[in-house]
Amino acid sequence: MWPKIIILILFILVLISLTSGLTFLLKDIDAGQSKRTLYALGIRITLATLLMATIFYYIQTGVLHSTAPWDTRV
Repeated sequence: MWPKIIILILFILVLISLTSGLTFLLKDIDAGQSKRTLYALGIRITLATLLMATIFYYIQTGVLHSTAPWDTRV
């Protein structure tokens, strides 16, 4: 249960970073020198990388697995 909660929290953090980046982009149109959008992008990339690494780790260790009908384990 914990791996799914960790993945869900990371996904929600990626979405929050995405919306904050959009907000900064729209609010800082006139400023031109603001780096908040760039920082939000960096945070989002870091969180997305961490999310993908977490999913990959849990799949490789066998904690998460596919339940698709075409992905049968013999």
